[in-house]
Order: sequence, then C-alpha cells, then structure tokens
Amino acid sequence: MNHQIKKDDNPDLIEERSKATFDTDAFGAFIWGGYNNLKRRREIARYYEDHKELHDTVPIAFMTREEKLENAYRKASIFENHIKKACDVNNPEEVRYFNWLVYHIDGHPTSVHSIMGFPTIINQSDKEQQERWLQSGENREYLATYAQTELGTNIKKLETTATYDQKTEEFILNSPTVTSLKWWPGNMGHSHNVAIVMAQLWINNKCYGPHPFFVQIRDPKTHKPLPGITVGDIGPKFGLNTTDNGFLKLDHVFPNGTYVPPVHDKIAYSSMMLVRAIITPLMGENLCIGATIAIRYSAIRRQGEIKPGDGEVQILDYQTQQHRLFPQLARGIAFLLAGRNTYNFCNNVLKDIKNGDVSLLADLHAILCGLKAISSYQAELGLEQCRMACGGHGYSAASGFPLLNSNQFNGVTVEGDNLVLLLQVARYLMKRAKEIRYEIRYGQQPSKPNEIYDYLFDDAPKKCLIDQAYVPNYKNVLESFEYLSKKLTLQAYDKLEQLKQRGRTSEVAWNECSVELCKAARAHIRTFLARTFINEVNQVNGLPLLTVLKDLLQLYLFYEVKECMAGLMEDGYMLGQQLHYVKKNIYEALSKIRPNAVSIVDSFDFTDRELNSVLGRRDGHVYENLLKWAQASPLNKHDVLPFHHKYLGRMMEEARQKSRL
Repeated sequence: MNHQIKKDDNPDLIEERSKATFDTDAFGAFIWGGYNNLKRRREIARYYEDHKELHDTVPIAFMTREEKLENAYRKASIFENHIKKACDVNNPEEVRYFNWLVYHIDGHPTSVHSIMGFPTIINQSDKEQQERWLQSGENREYLATYAQTELGTNIKKLETTATYDQKTEEFILNSPTVTSLKWWPGNMGHSHNVAIVMAQLWINNKCYGPHPFFVQIRDPKTHKPLPGITVGDIGPKFGLNTTDNGFLKLDHVFPNGTYVPPVHDKIAYSSMMLVRAIITPLMGENLCIGATIAIRYSAIRRQGEIKPGDGEVQILDYQTQQHRLFPQLARGIAFLLAGRNTYNFCNNVLKDIKNGDVSLLADLHAILCGLKAISSYQAELGLEQCRMACGGHGYSAASGFPLLNSNQFNGVTVEGDNLVLLLQVARYLMKRAKEIRYEIRYGQQPSKPNEIYDYLFDDAPKKCLIDQAYVPNYKNVLESFEYLSKKLTLQAYDKLEQLKQRGRTSEVAWNECSVELCKAARAHIRTFLARTFINEVNQVNGLPLLTVLKDLLQLYLFYEVKECMAGLMEDGYMLGQQLHYVKKNIYEALSKIRPNAVSIVDSFDFTDRELNSVLGRRDGHVYENLLKWAQASPLNKHDVLPFHHKYLGRMMEEARQKSRL
C-alpha cells in the first residue's frame, strides 16, 4: 500500500503508486529507524509547513549570495523560538531534520557551531572550562567555528603556533606565515565570533602537537574583529554559499588558560570523527533525494515507443534508464544504513574515550575515513547520473540538481581528501596484514579480531561460488567481497615489505604502493557496506517489505560485484560464466524493482521542500509548475530589461541605420 496516493495527482504517478506490493510506511520505518521516528519526521515537517516565517521569501535559485545570507540570518534569528516547539532538542536526529527543513542544503550561519565548534567544547573541555563556556554556548550567546584547515594545509604539520609564556601564564597564538592562515572554516567569515583554533602547542621550546584553543575573534557587542585578528570571507564557491567560509590570521593573540593534556593524543580529532559520522548518512540522503527526483520524473515523462504502435512509454520502462537510476537508489539506501550504524558506534566510542578507554578508537577512525571517502565519491557520481537521466530539464535549476550536485561536490574534500582518507584506512589494514603474516610465519595468534575486519583472518574459499541458481542468502556474494579485500590487503602489504627489503625507506615504499593501498581500502569498505546491508535486511520481518528489500539488496550486491570484476577474475577466482550470472542477476533485479520504483522513493517521505525540485514534486504536475517557476524569475518582472536599450537595443538600431545607407 502506498500512502502517498491522492486523487488530483498526475495520473501516471497514481497508477505507479497503485502497483505497490508493500506498505510504504513500513519501508519508511525501516529507513528512519522505526515507526515513531517516521511519525516524528512527519510532525516536524508539518510544524515547518505551518510556520511560513521559516520559509524562503523567494526560491533560492533567484537569490544573490548576499540575499541568501540575509535570508539565512533572518531564519537563524527566529530558529531558537521554534526548535523547542518543533522537536525534542535532546534528540540529535530531530534537531538535524528540523535544521534541514528550515535551512535546506546550502548551509546556514550557525551550522558549524552546532556540528563542530560546540561539540568540541563539550567533548574536550575540562570541568572548569565547561562551567565557563557550556551554558552560554548552548544559549548561543556566542557562536564557535572550528578553525583547523590552513591555506597550506597539512594536519600533522599545522603552522599556527600557540606558545606558552611562563611570565604571563598565557598562550600566544600566531600565524607566522602566509600558508599558516586558517582557510576554509565554515561560518568564520562573518557569522561566528569565537573560533576553536587548532594550533601547535609549544612549551619550553618543545612542541606537543596540535591542540584546540578557545579564541574570541570578534567583539561580543560590536562584532568587529578584535586586536590581532584579521578575518573575512573567502568568496563564492561551487556550493554551500550560505555558509560563509572564512580566513583567519592571528598576530600575538592571548587566550588565557592552562594546559590540560588530553586522554589520548588523537582526541583532538574527535570533532572531525563526529562530522565524518554525519557525512555518510547525509551522502545517502542526498543520493536518495536525487533518485527520488529522477525516478518520479521518469515515471511521468513519456518518450519513444518500445513496441511500434503502442504509443509513447514512460522513460522509466527503458532498461537503460533503470540501469542508470536503480543502482543509485540501492547505494543511497546502503549509505543510510551504514551511516546509521557507524553514527551510533561513533557516539559510543566517544563516550568510552571520555572514560579513558581508547581501545576502539583506531577501528572507528578507519571505518569513518573509509565510509566518508566511498560514500561521498559514489554519491557525487550517482547524483550526476540522476541529473543526466532527466534530460535537458535536469540542467535547469528548477530540477533541484544544480544546487544539490554543487553542494555535493564538497563531500569529497570536506573533513579530509578522499584519497588521503583511504590511505588512513590502508594504514589500519597494513597493521592487520602484519598480524596475519606473523600468525602464518610463527603460528601465533594475533590480537582478537572484531566484526569490522574478522574476515581477514578467515580462510575464504579459493574459488567463487556464485552460480546460476541464485539463492538470496548472499553468502557467496559476500565471500567474493571478502576474498578480494583480503587478497588486495595482503598483496599491498607484501609489496611494501619487498620494497623495504630492497632498501626503500618506509615513506618511499608507502608512496610507491599508494595506488594499491587505496584499492585495498576501497575493497574493505565495500565489504563493510555489503555486510551491513545484509545484516539490516536479515532483521526485517514481514514478507512484502522483506521481498522488496531483497530485490534492492540483490541489485546492490551484484552491481558492486560487477564494479570490481577485474580484481575477481585476474587470478581465476571468478570465471567468465560467473560474470554472466552476475549480469543476469542485475537485470533480473531491475525488472523486479521497476513496478515498485515510485513507491520505494515515496517511502523516504521526502517533502517537496526537501526535494526542492519541480521535476520531483510529489503530485507529479511537472510541466505547469515549470512554467510557474520560470515566470517567477526576477528577469520576468520586466517586459523589457532596464538596460536593453542602452546596449543591445542601441546596437541593433545602429545596425538598422547602417543597412539603410
């Protein structure tokens, strides 16, 4: 049953929705973590719809950057009056969703305070500091950005310094070079008045590495930069232009304080880990939004005939369109499920760290790095597929894709370049590979594996067991991912060791193996995503929902196998005939998903506000609303543009005059 059916909707969408073989609310509850969460999302969305002052004054596409910022500032000034009425402020997911509805995808002037600046203060300050800053930060008496990235960025070798002056018992912060300027921190340009500055701590001529410092950068009353502070906006970007990313130069700035060593030397990066934990489900959500727009539009757009004389068909009936869109839908769901799991894992580990237990920190760091890298990259590629699937209209801002895709671009770089993060995963894997080789050589048991990488220590089948008689227990497919991951991990490790034995330094050997190391990291994360998807589906009760989820899982697994086919076939693990079985399962899954495609994307329960798309609107009335959208363009306020006669009009008139001569 599809709960989105309404009598005045586009007839093609009504027909699509009437074919649903499952309950869309049950699917929505699966995606959002239960029926109560689905209900609360709807209540929050209804609150937003009922309060017009939280809406944009005009479509964002028609605003200048300055107008976007003023619009966001206006909403931020009343946001606190509404959030406690709209949601449970102690529920991060409800708060995040309300933020998303109010500010949408282009960022907003308090975002970094909420997701990085203030959480850093909560997680890394001592009791005395919390008494001083916690309540006022929660009340938003100040707004704190997180200033880590520098113009010549290198996280381990940050150039900003914090030198302890024993005479004054103060830290002196400096930006000693041009490349040491803080560059890119969100909301630092003009919105925030405090910065959590990551700087190299120096005491008695000894460097203790990067540490966070609470620095007032603007006067609390006048908002003007304080003495020694040079701060401003870095200018327009591909996307997120309602977030004023900034630059910061520090010249002998004195934040008072005493040095308190952290529980672990990596704890300073906990804010980054928390953001990476948020990124993966966000990438999944973005990809599902893109798939929703493209699939709905493909259901109402008719073009060409499959059987001559039968009339034009919905473009969603073309296998090429299904092959372009349905894998993006399946990947989006995989990222949502993995993101939800790792977000909970992250919060649990951060609690352990507060209690001095850092035993799972390396595991968390590796999986968050890898998921962020894979999800952001594949979501970017997938959204572009969704845009292209909408033809010429996908290029219009009315489709929602220009804003959605341009804001997605930041995902591959924000909180760590993807290749750098994959190499972080690889470093983790090389430690596991060393344990495996040590066990083989000396017959000793390595450290006890956990569920994230325990398959690396298992003896996987030497031949692929995928056969024609596909049985949806997924064991054979998952074993293929595990085999490839273990093979690539050990190959990279062995190559590293061989290079070092030939005289290469560890650093040079690492660089010469870096492409192979990234391949191993991708394979490991692919295995994690597949296992998580399988585990989540296996917990579902109720045959109608389980059936459609298995169809999506079948597509996801075999599509991912196809993507890494070369690695599986190069050593004879997989045979050519098995490649045929893989393709057969992909095409079979496309056919099974097709009747439910619109109902699947309806299950996400995205509002038209979230989609921000004329093409993907819930009622399917696309063409009449494309005209209304175009007519709202500021250019159409004038029959003749004010500057027409000054330039083009004069040019054409002069040409006419010359032609008469």
